[in-house]
Amino acid sequence: MNIASLCRREVVAVPAVASLPQVAARMSEEHVGSVVIVSGDDPPRVTGILTDRDLALDVVGSGQSGSNLSAGDLARKSLVAVPGSASVQEATAAMEKAGVRRVLVVDEAGRVIGLVAAEDLMAAIADELAQLARALRGGIEREKKEHKPGSTPVGPRPVFPAFGTGVK
Repeated sequence: MNIASLCRREVVAVPAVASLPQVAARMSEEHVGSVVIVSGDDPPRVTGILTDRDLALDVVGSGQSGSNLSAGDLARKSLVAVPGSASVQEATAAMEKAGVRRVLVVDEAGRVIGLVAAEDLMAAIADELAQLARALRGGIEREKKEHKPGSTPVGPRPVFPAFGTGVK
């Protein structure tokens, strides 16, 4: 499984000049926890990322109104990106190294093709674990069906002295 198959392809972008209330409103409208900040160039260039956590902690949590700040002022400029061919392990390693919860996903030319968040990776890992659990349960069910009634296991069952059987 590669990151390109897990990432959200609809990356929400806002111009660096957007006000923080505009950014918050856009996040609310789009039901996202982060936006990429883009330049006014043609074509636009990704210059940063801004999360709902940034708005909450860096603005509201510090007692600022944010009315005099733009998206570009608050955005994290050190972008973390992984190629679409990256594995879940590579993406989580990139997140851990950078201390972030979201990474951009880029194509071979370095263009942003999506964004993947820690919760996306957790969901993918949980799905794989659930599939493994189903496989294990299926194996147990198969063994039950194949077990012949009345057959006995080969050899006596082991007895362990630690369980108080008196066997030495």
